[in-house]
Amino acid sequence: MAIIEVKVPVLSESVAEGTLLTWKKKPGDAVVADEILIEIETDKVVLEVPAPTSGVIAQILKSDGEQVTSDEVIARVDTEGVAQASPLQVKAAAPESPAPRPLSTAMAGVAMPAAAKLMADHQLATGSVPGTGKDGRVTKGDVLVAVSSTASSPTRAAPSMPTIPTMPAHTYLPPVASKSVDLGDRPQERVPMSRLRARVAERLVQSQSTNAILTTFNEINMAPVMETRKRMQEAFEKEHGVKLGFMSFFVKAAVHALKKFPVLNASVDGNDIVYHGFFDIGIAVGSPRGLVVPILRNADQMSFAQIEKKIAEFGVKAREGKLGIEEMTGGTFSISNGGTFGSMMSTPIINPPQSAILGVHATKDRAMVENGQVVVRPMNYFALSYDHRIIDGREAVLGLVAMKQALDRQPARLLFDI
Repeated sequence: MAIIEVKVPVLSESVAEGTLLTWKKKPGDAVVADEILIEIETDKVVLEVPAPTSGVIAQILKSDGEQVTSDEVIARVDTEGVAQASPLQVKAAAPESPAPRPLSTAMAGVAMPAAAKLMADHQLATGSVPGTGKDGRVTKGDVLVAVSSTASSPTRAAPSMPTIPTMPAHTYLPPVASKSVDLGDRPQERVPMSRLRARVAERLVQSQSTNAILTTFNEINMAPVMETRKRMQEAFEKEHGVKLGFMSFFVKAAVHALKKFPVLNASVDGNDIVYHGFFDIGIAVGSPRGLVVPILRNADQMSFAQIEKKIAEFGVKAREGKLGIEEMTGGTFSISNGGTFGSMMSTPIINPPQSAILGVHATKDRAMVENGQVVVRPMNYFALSYDHRIIDGREAVLGLVAMKQALDRQPARLLFDI
């Protein structure tokens, strides 16, 4: 009997431990190499633990919900158990094809992380949702379709008690015990915070208590950006295979201001101010598990197309729970775009150890006075929150003005870094 150990992936230095979610296999079950056995939630990402080899689960050492550390052994796989199929497997196997199934077939019906969480939320049994993803994997879209069809089915049994309202799609409910209270038509449910949510809460409170946060505002006439984007959109998408969005303009404008006022790109380390000679811009992204902030490395060296492609990639990975720890570690400045949800104005909280963050909001037509005349312009309110311990009002205000001028005068100048 050849035994192979299943270990926790190596975690980053900033992540001490993780929490096991739900095992997808039990002792005695056959597994295929690279098949996902379990997911581990850290305070930054959800890591998938694949089977290191094909075989049979010989032993599970750590149960659902237990804490684990980097490189810890959590299960063992018997490689010689591949040929020891269960009666159900023998019945399902085709008589003329006794060879092991190829990986593409074996993965059929396996749920992607986001899909698995959604299935658990809606109490859908494993295998009940047909997959349309790569190699037949079940995607989040597949689950949403199944949930929709189930909800509209006239044969669905009525619940014996008032149903707890379904949480919105952006809320992640970890597979841990919750407490429901039947209050007639006023139900409530108590659910422990996920590790990510608890960590976000901790960092935000830390930011509020340790930074001297102040916010300055300015209004941006988005007409020049919108005109430039409209004029270049078709050629840009044809050339690069991605749409020209507003975020690339915002990132370039931020870098433009950070170069003029380096303290906005600095951080505090004890009694020292650390000035960074690079521009790693964090982009706040909503995910099923909560807010995550992946990093655009060396944003000053990226083209508009590279920025748009990377942000699109971050969005997909965030929805599927695929963002890696290395993609969310570091960052010297952040941008939060609440405008995508309709926000008109906000005071964003600094993401430590950074010293400033830009809040972007919804662009709306507003009445403005220009040369004594009332005109209608598409306006956006920018908010720059900064740590007043190292950033004076002058640098903060002038930094935001630099962003404003880069966008509402001649945004094409950002292409030439002037």
